[in-house]
Amino acid sequence: MEVAKYKRIMLKISGEALAGDTGFGIDFEFTNVIALQIKELVKLGVEIGIVVGAGNIWRGRSGDGMDRTTADYMGMMATCINALALQDSLENIGVNTRVQTAIEMKAVAEPFIRRKAMRHLEKGRVVIFAAGTGNPYFSTDTAAALRAAEIEAEVILLAKKVDGVYDKDPHIYDDAKKFNKLSYINVLEKGLQVMDSTATSLCMDNNIPILVFGLDKPENIKKAVLGEKIGTLVSDSAK
Repeated sequence: MEVAKYKRIMLKISGEALAGDTGFGIDFEFTNVIALQIKELVKLGVEIGIVVGAGNIWRGRSGDGMDRTTADYMGMMATCINALALQDSLENIGVNTRVQTAIEMKAVAEPFIRRKAMRHLEKGRVVIFAAGTGNPYFSTDTAAALRAAEIEAEVILLAKKVDGVYDKDPHIYDDAKKFNKLSYINVLEKGLQVMDSTATSLCMDNNIPILVFGLDKPENIKKAVLGEKIGTLVSDSAK
């Protein structure tokens, strides 16, 4: 019988991952596959919070000459599109889901209320947190770290297009070295592209481990929750 290593998790899915092989927009076939993996976790009794990025629709700094605040708010709106798409995929396979947004939009989602989010999780509902932190100059990585701390998640599962953390870009350098374990300080000192420094510091201050793994194989989500050795673990004790 499969037993989950974690009772409550924060799953951070990059926007690029939702685009699948298309590179832009939402690959609904791939999103449905991710939804099926999340359903498997729900069956195991895992309480799941999710934060989605928006890189498949909008990158905050891609507007040439655009005001940074405006660009960031556009990115927050894009995360809501991704959140609703993922919610639809989950609901279609019978997974009870709630979307909570940091920017109020009552017609499509609940506003973020911590106590309500906790209650949803306790009832076995998947909660998708959208619109980042609701503030410009903060990334969805920071939103994932913040929400993870607020819902008392045991771990952040960072699902990316790369299968872990490397000393340099493995897509460019053939000799890139993959790390199996890192400490928060290692990440900050080496300037490794795990999460941004604000998010990493927040995880360090609240002792929330970060497991970085590739979403090229959607079953990696379940493997991570079961405690199998995949990706790169960033924690206080990692050496």
